[in-house]
Amino acid sequence: MELEFLGTSAGSPSKFRNVTSLALKLLDEINEVWLFDVGEGTQHQILRTTIRPRKVSKIFITHLHGDHIFGLPGFLSSRSFQGAQQATPLTIYGPSGIKEFVTTSLKISQTHLAYPIKYVELKDEGVLFEDSHFKVSFKYLDHRIQCVGYRVEEKDYPGELMVDKLQELGIRPGPIYGRIKNGETVKLDNGKVINGKDFIGESKKGRIVTILGDTRKNKNIDLLAANADVLVHESTFGKGEAKLAKNYYHSTCIQAAEVAKRENVKELLLTHISARYVGPMVKKLQNDARKVFPNTKVVHDFGCYNIPFSKTEVK
Repeated sequence: MELEFLGTSAGSPSKFRNVTSLALKLLDEINEVWLFDVGEGTQHQILRTTIRPRKVSKIFITHLHGDHIFGLPGFLSSRSFQGAQQATPLTIYGPSGIKEFVTTSLKISQTHLAYPIKYVELKDEGVLFEDSHFKVSFKYLDHRIQCVGYRVEEKDYPGELMVDKLQELGIRPGPIYGRIKNGETVKLDNGKVINGKDFIGESKKGRIVTILGDTRKNKNIDLLAANADVLVHESTFGKGEAKLAKNYYHSTCIQAAEVAKRENVKELLLTHISARYVGPMVKKLQNDARKVFPNTKVVHDFGCYNIPFSKTEVK
């Protein structure tokens, strides 16, 4: 599981940052890539990465401001051109209006896609997607227009069967392995009784990634961020600019750090950086946040962040 930032600027592109887009790369887990927001020029940014557009199976839109969606028509069109015969279906999640925006753009430009799109427009807060590997939920934030934050929860990994240990006891592969894997108490042919749980390795706790759209201070942020391995939080404003942030429906680096500290987050990644912050000012933004929450990073375009498993065993 890895995050790759395709755009980290606030509002409009700058010389060093493109507008918002983020890829959650789940290649080892399910051989898919999920995009969160698709700002203008996202497809150009992808060309500078190893991401294959046909691997993108889901797109999650936080809100309908242009710097978060203007790259959608171009990306969807290019995805159709690149390996049209292999293009897989795509699901787009987002606030009400996302379907109209995409279908109108494609219709007026007479763009015909080689794959189907499923649209899921958000209504009631809660779980919007769940399978055997992941659960994705959302809550509304506080921005000038309807905006949401997403919480991606990976399912726990069961411990692996200790095959070597079983073979040392002379237990050969067969249906019995399945029973042991289920943790059953099993009686062997020689009369010995073993507890299956003694032959299963440590289970691994699934990871949690929280990705927010634009927002000012809001109680739902805490609910989305609780115990997250990674919190991706906007930081349009810096220390001492809380009033400006509130007036413009955005957050400061300090407010983001306070959430991370309060909600037991493991790592805070600050994005949606104003063009006002360049050079040493970016470093100051990061240092100010670190005084509140030490494990904070201000991200840059093309920054990649691996999300390790927690050392905590599943109980």
